[in-house]
Amino acid sequence: SVIPKPFPQGWEHKTNNVNSVHEGNIIGSGIFISPKGVLEHAGSVGLSLIVWVCGGGICALGSLCYAELGVTIPKSGGDYSYVTEIFGGLVGFLLLWSAVLIMYPTTLAVIALTFSNYVLQPAFQNCLPPFIATRLLATICVLFLTWVNCSSVRWATRIQDIFTVGKLLALVLIIVVGLVQIFKGHYDALRPSVAFEFSQDPSFGQIALAFLQASFAYSGWNFLNYVTEEVVEPRRNLPLAIYISIPLVTLVYTMTNIAYFTSMTPEELLASNAVAVTFGEKLLGMFSWVMPISVALSTFGGINGYLFTSSRLCFSGAREGHLPYLLAMIHLKNCTPIPALLVCCIATVLIMCIGETHNLINYVSFINYLSYGVTIAGLLYLRKKRPNLARPIKVNLLVPITYLIFWALLLFCSLYSEPVVCGLGMVIMLTGVPVYFVGVHWKEKPKWIYILLERVTYMGQKLCYVVFPQADSSETEPLTAKAID
Repeated sequence: SVIPKPFPQGWEHKTNNVNSVHEGNIIGSGIFISPKGVLEHAGSVGLSLIVWVCGGGICALGSLCYAELGVTIPKSGGDYSYVTEIFGGLVGFLLLWSAVLIMYPTTLAVIALTFSNYVLQPAFQNCLPPFIATRLLATICVLFLTWVNCSSVRWATRIQDIFTVGKLLALVLIIVVGLVQIFKGHYDALRPSVAFEFSQDPSFGQIALAFLQASFAYSGWNFLNYVTEEVVEPRRNLPLAIYISIPLVTLVYTMTNIAYFTSMTPEELLASNAVAVTFGEKLLGMFSWVMPISVALSTFGGINGYLFTSSRLCFSGAREGHLPYLLAMIHLKNCTPIPALLVCCIATVLIMCIGETHNLINYVSFINYLSYGVTIAGLLYLRKKRPNLARPIKVNLLVPITYLIFWALLLFCSLYSEPVVCGLGMVIMLTGVPVYFVGVHWKEKPKWIYILLERVTYMGQKLCYVVFPQADSSETEPLTAKAID
């Protein structure tokens, strides 16, 4: 059989436009989801705004560390590739396991539920949309976009380009209307004497949960490291993307939240199931319909983007032999990773049926931060073990140390405040240990296991009409039982 390449033929391209790519992947639907959770845990308007600003600062520290790792270990695959290279297969597999089972599907579930909430909220203005209706619409959306991604890479990328406009339109509209409100003098909730009136006594645990909620909106800051091999001049362009995009995104998020508070009291924001819709109803009058449509477009594009990028991680995992080779196969004609997309789709639908949006955010953000911390700890470990390794970018040691101190405090306080939600994420991650030793480390398995795997792979190939990516398209042909042997 042929060793899988990291990406399907036709996906491999270089890009110089890393600033727009970076900003486009950070600025997502999270800004329409997280403000309620941040305010709820922060307990005051002033502290919630501080959390948004500091959250951007922490992302900047993490991004600088990832920039060093990206040019020192120039592999696509991000955290997974770095941790596998530094700490070995087990730790890398646990990150991959948690990403495939938790991070990507849970993020997709949250965005899909937000899409359905914003679409349905105008029809249920005085109450929450029905549970069944939101889940059904979210499921239809995920199934449709999975079909699109399975059918054509070109369709998927065009949807991403088109629906990015909705995201930017909504944010620009919110910020501009908010500035108009400030100039008119409608900023009572932002006065220091009012902004720091706490609805509950602040605690480290609640502040940590507020950071987890904000981190969901900032997730995507490490996206460029998943496609390092496709970036032109990463030594120059990775830091440049960080210095431009992170401050810009932080400014946009902070201004968006300030705009919310020019029209809504903290109580109104917490009572809203779709913050941007409530904002539009209060300030846009007859044009209030623009807001739910813009956010729906944004979230629709966000689902498509996560489905598209999740397959890259599966390819990296299969390249290292940590995932079944079936997940690294692509459609014979369309060059789309159908098995990987189907796995992600099924996991997403299952999570949507059992989770509530804000709990899911705490759940996925905790695992994300756990992965970030392990990866940045790997940077320090690599500095000690291989001090003479070529590092085109080398950050000051205070950067990773500061990040790790914040990381340890955040995870400890979050685990203390939400032991069930955060603990469950850790348990699911650790279930990957026996899977690794049985599926990857154990090389001399009984013959019947290999025969079973071959049959399952062959059936999957026939069902999805997929093969390994080939360097030469003339070599591409379906695997047969004889070829597998």
